[in-house]
Amino acid sequence: MTDSSDHGTAGTVGFVGFGAMASRMGRNLEASGYQIVAYTPSGKGGDGTTRFLPSPRQLAEASGGTVILCVPDDEALESAAYGPDGVLAGMAAGTLLINTSSVSPEASLALAEAAGERGIAALDAPVSGSTPEADAGTLVVLVGGEAEVVARAQPIFDIIGQTTIHAGPAGCGSKLKLVINGIMGVGLAAVAEGFSYGVAAGLDRDMLFEALDSVAVISPHHKRKLKAARAGDFRPQFPTRLMQKDMRLLLDAAARVAAPVPTMATTTQLLSLTRRGHANDDYSALFAVLESMVANTP
Repeated sequence: MTDSSDHGTAGTVGFVGFGAMASRMGRNLEASGYQIVAYTPSGKGGDGTTRFLPSPRQLAEASGGTVILCVPDDEALESAAYGPDGVLAGMAAGTLLINTSSVSPEASLALAEAAGERGIAALDAPVSGSTPEADAGTLVVLVGGEAEVVARAQPIFDIIGQTTIHAGPAGCGSKLKLVINGIMGVGLAAVAEGFSYGVAAGLDRDMLFEALDSVAVISPHHKRKLKAARAGDFRPQFPTRLMQKDMRLLLDAAARVAAPVPTMATTTQLLSLTRRGHANDDYSALFAVLESMVANTP
C-alpha cells in the first residue's frame, strides 16, 4: 500500500456498490487520506461510518471527481450507470470513472463509450484477489483503457493493490479478468475432484488434506480453499454466485471468438450445481458438494 503523501493531496472518492470488496478498498483509501462516500441499492454496507447517498447520480455529484463502480454483474452496472439517476448523469466532463466490477467485456466497452461521449475518462479495472487481499491492499488491478488515464488513476491503484497490469484498450481489463477467474475456477474444480476420488477410494480424509497442502502443484490460493474445506468453513471470500457468474461470462465471451474452452464449460456446470445450495457461501463449497456425493453423507 502507498501512503497518500506519495501522491499529493487526497480528495473524495465515491463508490457505487460498497460490499465486501469495495468497503475494504474504501477503508484503505481512507487510511491514505481520501474521503469516501457511497451508494448501494439498499443504502447499507461498509462499517456503518460511511456517508451514503440515495442515488448513483447524487453520489457522483458528491464525489471529488472520481467514482469507483463495484457492482456484481452487467444488470447491476446497467442500473447504476445509466438513466437520469445513473452515475453518468451526475459526472462532469473531466472526471474519472473506474469500473472495478467483474462484468462482460461488452458492458465495459459500452460504459467507456458512453462516458467518453460526456468527456468522462473511464477505465475498466477489475481486481484479482479476494477479501484477504482487499484487506491488505495487495490486489492485482487489471486495467483496460488509455495509458494516460491509467497513469491518472495510478495513485488509487497503488493503495488498493500491489500490482497494476495495463491489459490494453477499453474492455481488455474485463477480458483479462475472465481469463484469470476461469483458470482459478478450473483449478479449484480439479483439486476438489481429486480430493473426492481420494475420499471415495478410502484414503484418510485428514491425511489427504495434509498431503494436498504439502505439494507444489497446488497454488497458494487453492491451498487456502483446502483449509476452508477441511474445516467446513465456507464463509464467503468469493461467493459461489459470483464465481459461477464469471464463468458464465467467460463461456459467452469465448463463444464470441470461437475459442474452445471445454474444461471451463464443465467447471461452470459444477459451479452451477454448487450455486444451487451454496449461492452465498465461498465457491470452495464445491468440496462439500462432491464430498457429500462420494461419502454418501448429507
